[in-house]
Amino acid sequence: MSRADVRRQAEQLAALGKALFFDPSLSPSGKLACATCHDPAHGFGPANARAVQLGGGDMRQAGTRAVPSLKYLQAVPPFTEHFHDSEDEADESIDNGPTGGLTWDGRVDRGADQARIPLLSDFEMGNRSEAELARRLLAAGHGKAIAAIAGPKAAANPATVYKTAIKALEVYQQDYRTFYPYSSKYDAVLAGKAEFAPAEARGLDLFNAPDKGNCASCHISKRGNDGTPPQFTDYGLIALGVPRNREIPASQDPAYFDLGLCGPLRADFLKRDDYCGLFRTPTLRNIALRQTFFHNGAAHSLRDAVRFYVERETRPERWYPRKADGSIDKYDDLPARAKPNVCMDPPFDRKAGDAPALTDAEIDDVVAFLGTLTDGYQAAK
Repeated sequence: MSRADVRRQAEQLAALGKALFFDPSLSPSGKLACATCHDPAHGFGPANARAVQLGGGDMRQAGTRAVPSLKYLQAVPPFTEHFHDSEDEADESIDNGPTGGLTWDGRVDRGADQARIPLLSDFEMGNRSEAELARRLLAAGHGKAIAAIAGPKAAANPATVYKTAIKALEVYQQDYRTFYPYSSKYDAVLAGKAEFAPAEARGLDLFNAPDKGNCASCHISKRGNDGTPPQFTDYGLIALGVPRNREIPASQDPAYFDLGLCGPLRADFLKRDDYCGLFRTPTLRNIALRQTFFHNGAAHSLRDAVRFYVERETRPERWYPRKADGSIDKYDDLPARAKPNVCMDPPFDRKAGDAPALTDAEIDDVVAFLGTLTDGYQAAK
C-alpha cells in the first residue's frame, strides 16, 4: 500500500471506530455504548458516581471495578513483571516490579484487546460471541464502512467484520486530539502561557514533596527525557489497601476479593500471593472530572481520595470497620495473605495518632493543583 492508501485506511478506521464507540445498538440491550461508561465530557470515564456500572442484556448486571478513563493511554508500556528504568533515567539494575498493561490488572497490552473486553463481557455490553457482535455490527449499518476497509466480501465473513471493528476502535482511541491533547492548565503553564494560582502552586509543591504528599513518587510530574509532558503515572502496579466497597454487589459476599494482578479477572498469576492486591497506577490527568476513585470506587470525592492517602495509617478508624473485638479491620478488602503487600512508603509511613502528612488546608491545595490537569483549559481574555 502507498502512504496515501495507508493514511486513507487509517482515516476510515478512525471514522468507523468513532461511530462504533457511540453506538448503543452494538449491545443486546440496545442501551449501552462504549461512550455510556466512557463519557467524553468526563475524561472518557463515567458520568455518574456509581462505584461500578450496570450492563448486560437487561442493564442490571453490575461490574466489579470502577470504570477507568481511556485518556492518556498512548504511552502505557506492555505489561512486564520486571520493569527496569532506561539507563538515562536511573540505575538499570533496579527492578521496579510489575508494570504496564492497559487495564487495572495490566492483563492486555493492545487497544484492540482492551476493546474486546467490554464488548464480550456478560456484565458490560453483553455479546455472547464474536459472531453475535458481527451480526449486530451489520444490522446497525456498519457493513459499508467495514467493506471499504476490509474489502467487498468482508460482510460475508463474521471474523473479518469483528476484527475490523476492533481495529477501528483501537485506531479511534489513538487520535491525539481527542485522547491525549495535553490541553490542561498545567500544560499551558509548562508552555509559559499561564500561571498557577497560589493554591495550585502550593498544591504542586506538596504533591512533589517526599515528606508531604509524595504523590509524584508514583504519579510522575516531571517531563520525560524526550521533553514530553508528564503522564502523572509510573504505570506500576501497587497495593494501596483501599477500604472494601460494599456498594459493589460482588463485595457483599465476604468470601469474594478482587485481588487485581493475582485474579480473579486475570488468570496467569492466581498462585502469586505476592501479587495479590496490586492494581495499576492510573494517570491523574482529568482526575477532577471523576466522581469515583480507586479500582473499587471506594471514594466519591477527589478530596476524600487525597485524604485517604494521608489518613490511612494515622486515622484508620475513619476508613475501616471494626471487628467483633473492637479492633480496626485495616485493609479489609484484602485477605490475610495479601495484606503484607500493602504499600508503606510515605505518606503511609506513619502510625495511628500521628499527624497526617497533609493538613486540611494542604489537602485543599493539592486538590486545587489536581484541578489544573483537566483538559480544555482556556486562559481568561
